[in-house]
Amino acid sequence: MAKTKPLSPMRMDLQENDLERLLFFEHASKTAQSHYANNPLDADNLTRWGGALLELSQFQSFPESKKITQEAISKLEEALTVNPKKHDALWCLGNAYTSQAFLIPDQEEAKAYFDKAAEYFQQAVDEEPTNELYQKSLEMAAKAPELHVEIHKHGFGQQQQATGPSTSSGTKTQKKTKSSDLKYDIFGWVILAVAIVAWVGFAKSNMPPPPPPPPLPR
Repeated sequence: MAKTKPLSPMRMDLQENDLERLLFFEHASKTAQSHYANNPLDADNLTRWGGALLELSQFQSFPESKKITQEAISKLEEALTVNPKKHDALWCLGNAYTSQAFLIPDQEEAKAYFDKAAEYFQQAVDEEPTNELYQKSLEMAAKAPELHVEIHKHGFGQQQQATGPSTSSGTKTQKKTKSSDLKYDIFGWVILAVAIVAWVGFAKSNMPPPPPPPPLPR
């Protein structure tokens, strides 16, 4: 069983609201891991675990984010082996594959992940056709490959893969800010979607909900 590794000191740079969310989902991930040891066939718990890991991946550097996202995918796929029609797991898995795709610079490789994401979003809609958020995710999935081109054209991938402190000039700083804005615009809907799944799941398990995410930019 894979264990969730302690997160990096990036929390030092987080605002209070983000730090609260980070700590909440760290705790939620550990709680789900502990519950898994006693009941590995609890699809709800596996979905919560996958959702928590996907939230945690958003706080990490490029290599760690990619690794944690893959762990989230593994847990969500495991939930679907228990209950193949679990619509929230299908939806969350679609978001996980979307997130993973944006971390991959190569267009063709990323497209395979986008295609998987669209399939899972479609399955989620099929299971719960009136769910507007599922429908919105499916719509966004169609636009994702184009957004992928834009985000990597602006150098997001290279910056995310860079390690060590930045030695940027004013121009590089401006470019970094622009890429960060692009990242938020694209990932914002994914994070929001996963957070809603997580809130519902944790409410059912009698856990206090995390603080809400900041509103998406208009």
